[in-house]
Amino acid sequence: MSAKKTEIEIYDTTLRDGAQSRGINFSLEDKVRITKRLDDFGVHFIEAGWPDSNPTDGEYFKRIKKHKIKNARIVAFGRTRAKGRTCAKDATIQALLRAEPDALTIFGKSWDLQAEQVLKVSLKENLKIISDTVKYLKKKGFFVLYDAEHFFDGYISNAGYAVDTIMAAADAGADRIVLCDTNGGSLPSFIAALVCEAVSKTGAVIGVHAHNDSELAVANTLAAVEAGATHVHGTINGYGERAGNANLCSIIPNLMLKMNFKCIPKKNLARLRELARFVCELANVPMPGNLPYVGDYAFTHKAGAHMDAMKKMAHSYEHIKPLLVGGSTGTVVSDVSGRSNVIELAGQLGIDITGDAHKRTVRAVLKELKELGYGGYRFEGAEGSFELLVRKHLGVRKEFFSLEGFRVVVDKRASEKIYSEATIRIEVPDGKEFMVAEGNGPVDALDNALKKALLRFYPSLGEMRLIDYKVRVLDERDGTAASVRVLITSTDGKGVWGTVGVSENVIQASWKALVDSIEYKLLKDGL
Repeated sequence: MSAKKTEIEIYDTTLRDGAQSRGINFSLEDKVRITKRLDDFGVHFIEAGWPDSNPTDGEYFKRIKKHKIKNARIVAFGRTRAKGRTCAKDATIQALLRAEPDALTIFGKSWDLQAEQVLKVSLKENLKIISDTVKYLKKKGFFVLYDAEHFFDGYISNAGYAVDTIMAAADAGADRIVLCDTNGGSLPSFIAALVCEAVSKTGAVIGVHAHNDSELAVANTLAAVEAGATHVHGTINGYGERAGNANLCSIIPNLMLKMNFKCIPKKNLARLRELARFVCELANVPMPGNLPYVGDYAFTHKAGAHMDAMKKMAHSYEHIKPLLVGGSTGTVVSDVSGRSNVIELAGQLGIDITGDAHKRTVRAVLKELKELGYGGYRFEGAEGSFELLVRKHLGVRKEFFSLEGFRVVVDKRASEKIYSEATIRIEVPDGKEFMVAEGNGPVDALDNALKKALLRFYPSLGEMRLIDYKVRVLDERDGTAASVRVLITSTDGKGVWGTVGVSENVIQASWKALVDSIEYKLLKDGL
């Protein structure tokens, strides 16, 4: 094990490169919530998007300024200036400036063939484009990272020219030079050799950005660090185009636990699994159970010989203690680690359930969490539902209303529009309420009817609105009869929270999440 204590910068590109993964579409609220989690976790840079590529990314940079980001630099991503234009007349460059991020990442061509055949510029002109762009952005006062796109393929094609491109960026004042294995085809030994050369020739801080097309993105990143890179790119759960990007959920613990590098705050490493699952839920994709460190099966043992050995020597079939990354051994139910997780999550929500006085409550919460988990519930991204569960077992969850029944009608008429109407009967403080409301869909109609019935008693519900709605099929083998998990994100203009519901019926699952969302809002209001 290395004796080094160098700090490695973590650059997260989940919201940009990760969002390019097939099947992942982050909403604006998703991006803001993930940003805040990544910042709390302790990453150094959060690449949030390309401001002029889509409305969501453009709005994000306005919205994120309203939130206090404590640890990370928020980064906007873009290309070098276009051929034949000055930076002052380039729309993409000017959009980056208007976004007013904490840092800018600019990618340029390091492969001679890409410069000549894609950009249609001479090799000399390509070097000037790189230099002009970096100099311009530095003069504007920005922290600039230069992504050397296709650097490793470019080196194979024309080694001297590939090095010239990063020298152009370094000489122009780039704060970080990032070598990109854009096609994901390089081997660790090759990565290490070129990182060594880049460190030696540029004298700059060198980073690495690896793709996983050869199943080597994590290995390539670690090889780069051993060779002198001190800045690494990656995504949570390895999301990204094609086969994905380097997985930060493997890179970070490997750097800290196996290579003895400083990285994120040590105490935050135990929240790694929680972060991975949170991003997974907002991405609305299943999490592979066999993901190293954070997957459900990462520390689960099935073979009889393994289980027998584990009883005699706990670490005989585990390369680290699972608790270090927020996991637990799967051969037996881990009461200790389970209780710790419950106490930690409750503490993050401002509920203190430490000490002997709360042991019974913690056990009861843990028992119900396991029962609900078996039924498909997940509370990552659903902190509202989790807090209500804890408060129920503390005996302080208030019932603001109770359901007598509801009916939802979806009617397709002659026009293209589908008509949705919900009828609801609930018991409220002074009797019963019967209400009918329409909506864009059955869930929206239910939400409207419930709020309409409650507004007279709880006027603050008028501040509340649903901003995101996700449905996850839990077992696709059951087809249309499968259970579904619904995750709802709500806001009242002051805060954002998530709630969850599970059922074989999507309307019932949605109802459970809606009720939790409203109860959580009323709880927050101190009613």
